[in-house]
Amino acid sequence: MKTTLATKTESVYARSRPGASGTGIIDPDFDTEGLPLQDWLPDGECREAPIGLPELSELEVVRHFTLLSHDSHGVDTGAYPLGSCTMKYNPKRSDHLATLPGFAHVHPLQPASTMQGVWDFMLNLQEHIAELTGMDAVTLQPAAGAHGEFTGLLAMRAWFASRGETRNVILIPDSAHGTNPASAAMVGFQCRIIPTTANGLMDLEAFRRELGPDVAGLMLTNPSTLGLFEENIVTIAAEVHAAGALLYYDGANLNALMGIVRPGDMGFDVIHVNTHKTLATPHGGGGPGAGPCGVKAFLEPFLPGPVIRRGEDGKAFPDYDRPHSVGKVKSHFGHVEVLLRAYAYLLANGGEGLKQVTENAVLNANYLKARLADLLPPIFTQHCMHECLLCGGSLQVSAFDFVKRLIDYGIHPPTLVGAGCVHFAKDYSAAMLIEPTETESKTSLDNIVATFRKVASEAAVAPYLIETAPHTTAVAKIVKDEVAWMSVLEVKAS
Repeated sequence: MKTTLATKTESVYARSRPGASGTGIIDPDFDTEGLPLQDWLPDGECREAPIGLPELSELEVVRHFTLLSHDSHGVDTGAYPLGSCTMKYNPKRSDHLATLPGFAHVHPLQPASTMQGVWDFMLNLQEHIAELTGMDAVTLQPAAGAHGEFTGLLAMRAWFASRGETRNVILIPDSAHGTNPASAAMVGFQCRIIPTTANGLMDLEAFRRELGPDVAGLMLTNPSTLGLFEENIVTIAAEVHAAGALLYYDGANLNALMGIVRPGDMGFDVIHVNTHKTLATPHGGGGPGAGPCGVKAFLEPFLPGPVIRRGEDGKAFPDYDRPHSVGKVKSHFGHVEVLLRAYAYLLANGGEGLKQVTENAVLNANYLKARLADLLPPIFTQHCMHECLLCGGSLQVSAFDFVKRLIDYGIHPPTLVGAGCVHFAKDYSAAMLIEPTETESKTSLDNIVATFRKVASEAAVAPYLIETAPHTTAVAKIVKDEVAWMSVLEVKAS
């Protein structure tokens, strides 16, 4: 494998200048020269040597990180049709509301009499998410989507334990979101993968063969990561429950359903909601997320505490008295400023607005599917939901190289299913999963289509231009040997 790094921005350490300071503040009444640090710090608290931080002025620090931000692609800078990851625009009004002093400056351990506003919004958010998903109770503690999965599975395990049942298997379709097997394994379950049929739906016969007294539940992403709605969901739910198991809804693709149908009404017992995928909170960058977990009433006692409740006096309060709880899964109340953004998004859209979001997301995906059908034939004939799965096998270059060239035109590459999701069938090895979300206008979608066609035309006459792309980024293509890269993935998968 070849690796080429073409970084145009020096590290902050390379820019360091001895003696430079970013504070610019000098207190004339504080004699730092005549008063050694050892005199005003407790014994053992003073460092004996510098810690090696770079020395720069404030302006140099600002310029450095601003330049770095120019090297990053986000939904604020260009189209981000990354299938299965739902990169929505984050409204700036939500950012503003989340940083209001009454919320931003609150501390979870300050007097309870000063926390009423925070608890009120959290209770309202719990109730809104419960209504949106068809659940009876919600905890806001989980710090991300996969953490929400972990929390829901813990509640399921605790419920079975309370009944004296030993069930240690979770069934997971191969079209499920990729975190499902990892979360189930972390909770202590064994995973059995259910294949999909030629039409992209879960194989019911294989499912029935695996459904036995040792099965605790089925984790289902609906619509699936193939962009398809599971048409047999009513039958599946009935059979799961008849076997004494539970049905878990992975909310990764809730952006295709909210306001139209509720997972709770489809028969699901547990759900997590990825707020970054559905409720337009920030995504990526290693920062905090949120993955609220909702359950039906019989599982509510097992949710982590505290759960915010409304007292007889009408005031919200955190309920710590939860003897059957699985315990805390996050410090204090979860990631409050992320949850505030989700709350602002819900209030700004309202019920009709959320339905419109869903309809636009589904419409946009089907529009791209139709406009690109001659260039990238769809894998499945039925209408897709929020994302479409298209075949890149007829391109003049590999799909791996093709999508990298899109970066040069300001479009983030769509997901390569065969490359990034190695548990999928070989039939999808050149498939692209494209999710425009409701964020993109028709004008933007037409630009995406035009860019795909432009790159395809380039591939026909100058394949080397595509094979060496991207050309405009700070870092060149990390791996050029696609065959070697795919072989590494196959080894890891096996």
